[in-house]
Amino acid sequence: MTDEALPDVAVRTAPLVKTARRPGPRQRLKDTWWRHLVGILVILISLFPVAYVVSAAFNRDNTLSGASLIPVHVTTDNFSNLLRNHVPGTSGGTVDTPYLKWVLNSMIVAGATALFTTILGALAAYAFSRFRFKGRRLGMLTLLLIQMFPQTAAVAAIYLLIYNLGNVFSVLGLNSLIAVIVVYLGGSMGVQAWLMKGFFDTIPKELDESARVDGATPAQIFWGVVLPLAAPVLAVVALISFVFTLNEFVIASAILQTNNHRTLPVGMYGFIGQSYNQYWGPFAAGCLMAMIPVVILFMFLQKWIVSGLTAGSVKG
Repeated sequence: MTDEALPDVAVRTAPLVKTARRPGPRQRLKDTWWRHLVGILVILISLFPVAYVVSAAFNRDNTLSGASLIPVHVTTDNFSNLLRNHVPGTSGGTVDTPYLKWVLNSMIVAGATALFTTILGALAAYAFSRFRFKGRRLGMLTLLLIQMFPQTAAVAAIYLLIYNLGNVFSVLGLNSLIAVIVVYLGGSMGVQAWLMKGFFDTIPKELDESARVDGATPAQIFWGVVLPLAAPVLAVVALISFVFTLNEFVIASAILQTNNHRTLPVGMYGFIGQSYNQYWGPFAAGCLMAMIPVVILFMFLQKWIVSGLTAGSVKG
């Protein structure tokens, strides 16, 4: 028998190995039924507030007493009246609501804050990740410790600062969207810088050295080499900053005082005030329409969200 025939003999004489039988759908469901039950309960609990808001938005009865999970009188007047800036109440009066103006103000503030926060955070994170300088560790710890104090603790100081600054530069005074953006930029640097630094640490430094050999400056390395590779974390930071700014209420309510200068959360609160029983339907319709920009942004950035959140968690 030749050596070439040995593998064939070994295959023919080898004992047959029984493959494990895969469990059927019924068996898998029998073993994991409690997981499906927990998942269904979590989904129902999570979707109940959304379903209630959707029902109230399409319900003709604007009162809380007439609100139900399934609307009895379906209508779209709550949306149309809110977009026409003319909402009738149950007691016969009407309220002027510049809803589109509030949405525009919120988009300007949230978009500008997300853009500049991402750029400033990326610059700080690149410096902490790539350069070695005196006070580097202390600076990183300072940025982290500042985040321990909530912005609400500094509302009085921020108000007085903006009030006095407006006497010198009117563009940075009260009722100024630019003033709100500047305040947001000062309070959202720490977390973004730390998150992006962890991601920058995963980018090989050999790329920087190769670009430096070719004659690139540190600025060219940052904008042309590192920043394009950091697109996932930039998308995550911009999304977090956008959503946080869009929902922020306390500081915006202290600085923006007139109706046409308010952002959406401040304007909606001022619109409904203590009259939940009269304008519940339009209020729910406004909240429902306010979800659209965030959902669109999540859908647009979803391919970068997971990689941006996890890539900087482990260095290597």
